[in-house]
Amino acid sequence: MSWIEHLREDQDASGILERVYAGCRSRAGEVAEIIQVMSPRPDLLEPFLELYLRVMRGPSELSRAEREWVAVLTSDFNGCHY
Repeated sequence: MSWIEHLREDQDASGILERVYAGCRSRAGEVAEIIQVMSPRPDLLEPFLELYLRVMRGPSELSRAEREWVAVLTSDFNGCHY
């Protein structure tokens, strides 16, 4: 659990969190905590997710599994435990 306070969807008047969370639920069945941690800045959350989806699921010479391994190894190197 993170120490950063998460906003609920109903606390965001822009509607961005509702849209982003719905997309996360449709793709993964849940909203990952890393996404919830970014909820205080919904204006940055959508561009971040667009970049993430392009990097992880867009055209690449690396397979999706290889890209996931790069992410795992980078997180491990940086001491991230998620």
